[in-house]
Amino acid sequence: MKKILVYNRFNRLWHWSQTVLILFLALTGFEIHGSLTFFGFAQAVSLHNTAAYLFLILIAFAIFWHFTTGQWRQYIPTRENLRAQAEYYITGIFRNAPHPTRKSALTKLNPLQRLVYLALKMLVIPVMVVSGLLYMYYRYPQSGAIKSLRLDGLEDVALLHTAGAFFLIAFVIAHVYLITTGHTPTSNLKAMITGYEEVEEEEGKERM
Repeated sequence: MKKILVYNRFNRLWHWSQTVLILFLALTGFEIHGSLTFFGFAQAVSLHNTAAYLFLILIAFAIFWHFTTGQWRQYIPTRENLRAQAEYYITGIFRNAPHPTRKSALTKLNPLQRLVYLALKMLVIPVMVVSGLLYMYYRYPQSGAIKSLRLDGLEDVALLHTAGAFFLIAFVIAHVYLITTGHTPTSNLKAMITGYEEVEEEEGKERM
């Protein structure tokens, strides 16, 4: 086994910042919906909006990083080993079968991860951003008057935003489980902290 750098500094910073913001947005969002009490409604709304702006800034930096470094190619879907990867997660992992795909700096995501992360970035996150902005600016002060976005109401927007929130929470739960499926239960977590992943030496030469 040898260690190679798979996740650079920005990759790790973006990952952990995104994780913290999503969890904080979920916490304050559920309080706004009345599901729990922690900060108080008014404070929860203020904190939720602030975290939302920080999330938008993070998204802008992430988009810039993906396209200037070519990392967007990590999310291009592929059918190669797709079925084998699905079978590994369904049954193979429970009988200690070998992982059908290998990770490297050039191929960080397996075929299923590519599909899920692509859907997350191209569908779920945009839906959350657009619905969140509609929520925030449905009625807003301008030139001493209250302008409207000409929506009949926010019920549909609220349902869409809440559905997206539940999807993100489900993704985080599944993600936490799947990080335990590496060489050891903590190897994937350590890799996202240090940036280095352990791979077989021959595999590393082939991939790099």
